[in-house]
Amino acid sequence: MNSDTMNQAKRIPGHRFLHSPGPTRVPDEVVHAMSRQPMDLADPRLLDVIGACESGLRRLLRTREAQVFMYSANGHGAWEAVITNLVAPGQTVLVPGTGHFSESWAVQTEALGGRVVRTPYLEGFPIDAGAVEQALRADIHHEIVAVFAVHTDTASSVTSDLRALRTAINAAGHPALFVVDVVASLGAAPFAMDELGANVVIGASQKGLMVPPGLGFVAVDSAAMAVARRNPMPRFYWDWERRSSELAYRKFCGTPPQSLLLGLEAALSLIFQEGVDQIIARHRLIARAVHAAVDGWSGGGALQFFSRVPEARSTSVTTVLVQPGIDPEAIREVARERFQVAIAGGLGPLAGRVFRIGHLGDMNPAMILGCLAGVEAALKVQGVSPGRGGMQQAVACLAEG
Repeated sequence: MNSDTMNQAKRIPGHRFLHSPGPTRVPDEVVHAMSRQPMDLADPRLLDVIGACESGLRRLLRTREAQVFMYSANGHGAWEAVITNLVAPGQTVLVPGTGHFSESWAVQTEALGGRVVRTPYLEGFPIDAGAVEQALRADIHHEIVAVFAVHTDTASSVTSDLRALRTAINAAGHPALFVVDVVASLGAAPFAMDELGANVVIGASQKGLMVPPGLGFVAVDSAAMAVARRNPMPRFYWDWERRSSELAYRKFCGTPPQSLLLGLEAALSLIFQEGVDQIIARHRLIARAVHAAVDGWSGGGALQFFSRVPEARSTSVTTVLVQPGIDPEAIREVARERFQVAIAGGLGPLAGRVFRIGHLGDMNPAMILGCLAGVEAALKVQGVSPGRGGMQQAVACLAEG
């Protein structure tokens, strides 16, 4: 064996900390569930698994009436399901500006033939509900068929106030459907579909649900289903009406992704065993510890929160803005390769300007302290001077509970 082969085969003790905001760490119980052998499509156990996933997602989303449709797809696939079912060619949607992911959703809508009205986006700030109301009031002919809103923008780590958006839609007296992307927030922040008055909700498996990437889903109320039935947009795989069936093969427009469904069933069981309220409280505590560390690091002048509004800082991910001349990708590489802490980089216009610390899903206080220590060590290796006391502030935050 030559030296190159030996280096490739070298074992790294322990495990690498995964602190991207998706994919997130997969619990052992989920890994074990996914290792089961597939079932034939007529096996009643398969329908039981699918039913458990559908009912579990409705319970987590806090909806009684909505239908759940699951896809072998990521969140972008779930976006496409929404666009093709709700938006006919030439129809208009309103996409409130919240950063990279709202703009990506808008561009995807345009690529499929829709028209998009955007509200202005100010870096580091949540959606402006006033601008949403103004745009809807200006639409006197009610050409806007839906408002597409991202709850937590994973790139900026900013969480917007969904209640304020629902209030804005109501105040404008506009009939547009309210469509919410909770990909980055579900299972980490409070959400109640029926209480909010959301007509469609979009999610994916790889974040707070603690399942590997590859399973997207939508929850659709009766008003949105009625719009979809009238929509002449050509579609097949994404079609909600076609998937409204008791047959597993029809539900998935082909063979169901059994391993991912088994994993989701196990993950939902873990969520309900812990309790949703307890999970939300855990995420809030861990996020406070991360925010405390970043607050301490910012004292050195090289780093700062990207989110300018403290109340809008996400419980899922924290985006850290670096000063010009600092390479966040070099920080990431040192953190990953030397200290075994994998964090995320910037997306879209934030590439090369930020790094991101994911803190959602299967996460506990000791894990987040290990992550923060690895990041602080990587900063020092790269000659970036973090302010004093970042780790101490995080520990104090966790100790206070």
